[in-house]
Amino acid sequence: MTIQLFTPKFRTEECLEQIRECLDKGWTGMGFKTVEIEDRWKEYTSLKNAHFLSSATAGLHLALEVFKRRYNWDEGDEVISTPLTFVSSNHAIKYAGLTPVFADVDQYLCLDPDSVLEKITDKTRAVMFVGLAGNTGQLEKVTEICEAKGVKLILDAAHMAGSRLHGQHIGFSADVTVFSFQAVKNLPTADSGMICFSDAGDDKTARKLTWLGINKDTYARTASKGAYKWKYDVDDVGFKYHGNSIMASLALVGLKYLDNDNAYRRQLAVWYREELEGLDGMSIVPIAPNCESSTHLLQIRIDRRDELLSELNSNDIYPGVHYTDNTEYKPFYQDAGICPEARCASEEVISLPMHMGVTRRDVSEISSVVKNFLGKG
Repeated sequence: MTIQLFTPKFRTEECLEQIRECLDKGWTGMGFKTVEIEDRWKEYTSLKNAHFLSSATAGLHLALEVFKRRYNWDEGDEVISTPLTFVSSNHAIKYAGLTPVFADVDQYLCLDPDSVLEKITDKTRAVMFVGLAGNTGQLEKVTEICEAKGVKLILDAAHMAGSRLHGQHIGFSADVTVFSFQAVKNLPTADSGMICFSDAGDDKTARKLTWLGINKDTYARTASKGAYKWKYDVDDVGFKYHGNSIMASLALVGLKYLDNDNAYRRQLAVWYREELEGLDGMSIVPIAPNCESSTHLLQIRIDRRDELLSELNSNDIYPGVHYTDNTEYKPFYQDAGICPEARCASEEVISLPMHMGVTRRDVSEISSVVKNFLGKG
């Protein structure tokens, strides 16, 4: 039997019950379920605003577009980001006609505040902090830098559904926070996300832009008096980024179990650490102080990484790599020395299997392969 990196867990009957309600009502698009998940997400996180989207990638682009239009940013203005992330983080910057400037990472594989400070120029408009694996890293220091320099803080929280800092759900210190509910995330749907602006005006602008710039969405035009009102205006050129009620149905079920599922992920991490911590030849990426991580990933760093991956695969164990240094990719290519810590991590990290189907025995089996590999060194 193989052990995969990710296998999403859906509570099938509960999901079907939610979806059946959409089908029975004849309303599968943006509407009553998307409104409900937005309300539930605000209750869960205590964030003031939440707008359900088709993906987190859409949310990152949307965040930049809202700020660019509100503050009259110029084409080519700079956004400081990390090279150690899924490419969608940095694609979104380019979508908005802005320039990604890469800062290096720290021991948590999140943005290093000292490197961020070095990269700030008079063209810097925002910092995009990626909470890799659910880790908050040195987010508080980066927040202080953004406030002192007068730049926007965009929190890419794709891995952070359920992450808390000092007991408070993350997002409270950012100008905008974007979550992912993609299929293998801690709160899985097929693909969707949530954008949470700190400013209600930005949330209002985003809602208009996610529905092609139209000033009143279809659900609002129907729900007002129970009959479809065809008249609307188009105030701006927007996008087709809103979420739908089928995905919202899956999210509503997933949210009920998010904290319990995250607790199990943290237990898996404890078991891995019991097996692997302190071994010569490898290390486990640490969790930042005061962070209760969603533990979307459990990452180890090891020399001869690709050899270990092959060894694990030969034992029907299929971990992952998060991530390749984005500066190796053609759209972002830069010299390897630009962010040496990120490049080094990119060559060493392995993400071990972390999902609801992984058992204590699986952790021992995976760890045994790692330990045997190290013993052959």
